[in-house]
Amino acid sequence: MFRISNTVVGALNILSLLLGVAAVASSAYIHIRGGSDCQKVLQVPLLVGGIFVVLVSALGIVGSLCRVNTALYAYLFVTFALIVGLAFFTVFTLFVTNRKVGQHVSGKGYGEYRVADFSHWLQRYVVNNKNWDEVKSCLIDAHVCQNLAINGGRNNDSLIFKHLSTTQSGCCKPPAYCGFIMKNGTFWEEPKKGPAVNNSDCNTWNNREDKLCYDCNSCKGGVLANIRNQWRRLTVFNACVLLVVTAIYALGCYAIKNNRFDSQCNHPKTPSP
Repeated sequence: MFRISNTVVGALNILSLLLGVAAVASSAYIHIRGGSDCQKVLQVPLLVGGIFVVLVSALGIVGSLCRVNTALYAYLFVTFALIVGLAFFTVFTLFVTNRKVGQHVSGKGYGEYRVADFSHWLQRYVVNNKNWDEVKSCLIDAHVCQNLAINGGRNNDSLIFKHLSTTQSGCCKPPAYCGFIMKNGTFWEEPKKGPAVNNSDCNTWNNREDKLCYDCNSCKGGVLANIRNQWRRLTVFNACVLLVVTAIYALGCYAIKNNRFDSQCNHPKTPSP
């Protein structure tokens, strides 16, 4: 007779097995059909992660539903390592995203960010030349700088920005302190006297759609701010996953106990003569 702990562990691992298969299929689809640079970046992580989930889920299914304790021990070992890894990553995420950053631009409805506002680890990981070229390519492929402004004057003779994300604020327009004049959502005119301040971002701005401010420090700061916000949400998600995985680990321990008990019942010791 199946025990509740065995059934729950088996059911959860069947679901994770399906997710792993879906991840592998997504990686194969990207490989066969091709895609943008952003999608190609996901190809290998989806494949490796999917295969890992499939293998671990198979161990959990065999161990809990087929009553194979060897497989269940291996499953619990991997699960324990995952618990330790999630706990470490959650603490690490809190550590690298704990700085309050960004300057609100009065009356504009958006903030502007600097690379120096963020932790040194985030700066080294995201802003290095190799990774930044990939990030910039993804931003261009995603068309993050399209349709940002609308007519806002009484006679539709002026433009105002829609709500800008941190990435759009840093990458799709020159910084406010440059004093450029907006002609449309992505076209800005430099003052006749030149930029209001002598800053590299003011000189880097280009009205070409594939240039804009993608190489500006303000763009890198905006992307870092977006990563920081996403990682903070991920911290909450990780904490919830950590609780679930810990509960599964506990159920797995009960499943091993059940397997031992049932094995003893099915193969009782022969009494001594």
